[in-house]
Amino acid sequence: MGMLMSQDDFARALRVAGERAGAPNDANKRLVQRWEAGTTVAPRPVYARALEAVTGMPIESLGFATAAYLRVAGDDRGGHDVELSPTGIAPASGSATRSGAAGNYSGVWLSRYEYFSSGRDDMFVGQHYAVVLQHGDRLTVRSLPNSAGSQLTMDLTVDGNVVTGTWVEQTEPGGYYRGARYHGAIQMLAEPSGRRMVGKWVGFGKEMDVNTGPWELVFQHASTTKATLDRYNEPPPDPRGG
Repeated sequence: MGMLMSQDDFARALRVAGERAGAPNDANKRLVQRWEAGTTVAPRPVYARALEAVTGMPIESLGFATAAYLRVAGDDRGGHDVELSPTGIAPASGSATRSGAAGNYSGVWLSRYEYFSSGRDDMFVGQHYAVVLQHGDRLTVRSLPNSAGSQLTMDLTVDGNVVTGTWVEQTEPGGYYRGARYHGAIQMLAEPSGRRMVGKWVGFGKEMDVNTGPWELVFQHASTTKATLDRYNEPPPDPRGG
C-alpha cells in the first residue's frame, strides 16, 4: 500500500529485481498474499533479496521473523519459505549467523551533500540518515522517513573502490522547493576503511541548468534491525553546530 502497488504489480517488481540481480524468482500474486497474511513468516533467500531491493528496507524490518539463515553465503536459490505450523509457531531456523565478509556496506549511513540555491544566493547542506543494503556489487540507499523533510533514494554499483549510480530526492511538500522531484548521477570513492564514501553529484536545477557539488556517505551502524532504524529515524545533528 505504501508503494502504491497492487499485489500483481509488487510480484512483477520482485521478478524484475531478481532478473536484474542475476537471481530469477517466480514471485506471483498468491505468494504476496501469503506474506501479507502472515502464513509465510520467512521467505527464501532469493525472495528476501528481491524484497529488500524493491522496498529498500532490510528483510527484518518488513514484518518477517528474523531468519539468520537468509544471510548465509551460497546459492540464494536454495532453501525454503518458512511457513507457520498449525499452532502458529514457526520452525526453528538453526544457528547460522549473518556473514561479516569484508566489503559489506549494509547498515545505517549519514548522507550529506552541499548545493547552491540560486533563489536564496547561498550554500546549503542536505542531510539524511539512510539504510544501505548490499546485494553483490549493487547498493540500494533509502533515507529514513523522519530524518529529513525530503525523501532520498540512490541506486549504486560498486567496482573496487569506485561507487557509481543515480539519486532521486522528493523534496518536502511544504518546504522551499514545494515538493519538487530532483534526480541526477553520482560518483564516489570508498575509503579503504569502508566507513566513508566521498564524491560528487550532478543534477538539473530549476532552470534546467546542470549543477554539481560534493556528496559523502559516512558509516554509522552495521545493524539494520528495527531498533537500530528507530534510533536513527530522526534529523542528523546540524553540521554547523548549535
